[in-house]
Amino acid sequence: MEILRLLRPQQWLKNLMLFFPPLFGGVLFTPEVLRGLAIPVLAFCLASSANYAFNDVLDAEKDALHPTKKKRPIPAGKVRKHKALLLSGLLFAIAFASAIWTSWPFTTMLTAYVVLMASYSIWLKHIVLLDIFCIAAGFLLRLEAGGVAAAVSVSSWLFLSVFFLAVFLSTGKRLCEKLALDDGASLHRKTLAHYPEGYLDGLMLITGAATMLTYALYTIGHAPLVYTVPLCCLGLFRYLYWVKKGNSGDPTEALLSDKPLLAISALWFFSVVAWRLS
Repeated sequence: MEILRLLRPQQWLKNLMLFFPPLFGGVLFTPEVLRGLAIPVLAFCLASSANYAFNDVLDAEKDALHPTKKKRPIPAGKVRKHKALLLSGLLFAIAFASAIWTSWPFTTMLTAYVVLMASYSIWLKHIVLLDIFCIAAGFLLRLEAGGVAAAVSVSSWLFLSVFFLAVFLSTGKRLCEKLALDDGASLHRKTLAHYPEGYLDGLMLITGAATMLTYALYTIGHAPLVYTVPLCCLGLFRYLYWVKKGNSGDPTEALLSDKPLLAISALWFFSVVAWRLS
């Protein structure tokens, strides 16, 4: 059970981003595409879990000072660091083997993701703004990897929509940490001490508006899809409300914990599916 908590399988929801290119491209529900995406999605799930274990080893001391992260298996002393590192290495190996089995272009995308996340864990998360943009870049690499795996090109508007959405969500996560930790924020994450009061709120408003604009412009070229814009808007507002209420800003935790947000997201997804199947 503790090993499962270490790997955080609930975070695999982020890897659903690989389905976006074939979904919006109209080929997701063809049997060969669905079969072809199984191994790529598995590769990203294993790689992300391996990275979580690696990151938790590096952050064990700081996580011990966090009100909720101190309950994680490593800072709580329930999983030893060397075992976590061995498990992380094994998962990385299986992920790369799966990627090579898929294709070399996909292997390149997975490699870029792993290098980015490792760099984030070791260094980049300590640099103002790069800590946010690295998380957003992880979503973009998932998006592009899904396009490569399904042999579907990612449109410019979809890329921009996902980029601004990813920055919006990443900023929300940082804002929640800053609000929750208050004066002790810098002890857990140094960058939190360098964000001025109201700065992260402003970033959320800017990127939220940019997400809506780019998504709305994308839907104009796909007439029926324009009716999902209000749902997208409602989802962004709900997440912002969730963050400002002092809850966890992690997108996965917010989605799984907030029933209205989950319902809005599900309705949006099924609306897009219905559009593509019509």
